[in-house]
Amino acid sequence: MYSGRTSAIAAGLCGALFVGYCIYFDRKRRSDPSFRSRLRERRKQQKMDQERAGLPKLPDLKDAEAVQKFFLEEIQLGEELLAQGEFEACVDHLSSAISVCGQPQQLLQVLQQTLPPPVFQMLLTRLPAVSQRIVSAQSLSEEDIE
Repeated sequence: MYSGRTSAIAAGLCGALFVGYCIYFDRKRRSDPSFRSRLRERRKQQKMDQERAGLPKLPDLKDAEAVQKFFLEEIQLGEELLAQGEFEACVDHLSSAISVCGQPQQLLQVLQQTLPPPVFQMLLTRLPAVSQRIVSAQSLSEEDIE
């Protein structure tokens, strides 16, 4: 009976120590004078890496006109690359267009009917990664640092 109670107390104490450890080092990290500048540098580096990777630069998702222009450009580039037989690049551009599209399910139905089945499968496998990139780019563009 005492061993169960002792184990519970020990586990609670270890949990409290771990939480205290996390709080202490989080405060220490945030109070570091160079923390914010390092964070900004890391975000700039991620943005530059994204541009170097050849991925299209995403528009401001709050600007409907910019999103529409981006969407049409990506669809056009995807169609041109498909006609040239460059399926990987085609899928990159089409998945970027789908990720900013207002009605992606309808666009996917149209693409399923028009694209060759292997290319459509590549598109379906690529969509989650592109969607994640959109979400991370949107969070990086917001410059609010806690």
